Amino acid sequence: MQSINADQVPPQAWRNGGGRTRELLTLPAGTDWKLRVSLADIDADGPFSAFAGVERRFAVVQGAGVRLTFNEGERTLRPGDAPLRFDGAEAPHCTLVNGPTRDLNLMLRGGAGTMRAVQAGEWWHEGFEQRGLFTLVPGRWQTEPMGAGEDRIGHPVAAHTLLWGLPDGPCRFVPDDAAALGGWWLGFSERPA
Repeated sequence: MQSINADQVPPQAWRNGGGRTRELLTLPAGTDWKLRVSLADIDADGPFSAFAGVERRFAVVQGAGVRLTFNEGERTLRPGDAPLRFDGAEAPHCTLVNGPTRDLNLMLRGGAGTMRAVQAGEWWHEGFEQRGLFTLVPGRWQTEPMGAGEDRIGHPVAAHTLLWGLPDGPCRFVPDDAAALGGWWLGFSERPA
């Protein structure tokens, strides 16, 4: 299992000067990826980059929110809202609601994927070929006991960490602050579901 702390990943400035991206994971590595997970800091209004042939999921994790303008209308997203799924070829214009934001991106070229909010203490067990967890706050990641008499295995996880390659079977994340949004479950399968 990989553990990638976003705060340790150097940011890459956007060409338009409106923000920075921390690329947390690409599979396979390189430019011909099928899966990309990144964390973006948006500092100014401006267009998103177009990614033809890519399905995107986007969630605001810090800040007041963003308003995305698409050809068919606008969507406002705030922390805690369900992630927005859209065609990466569409490059919506982004307007900051009230200052900079930090945002989680899941991008897929083919296959199937998910980005779901962690529900504190609830087990997650979607059957994707590859699974991960992005944490917003510190807490403990746990797997379900495999047999009678076994204890749950718990691992402390720092805030802003991507755990990738979670084992099959149910797992959960228990934030240190039970009232906080803990993070996002991520799943990817090369074959569509």
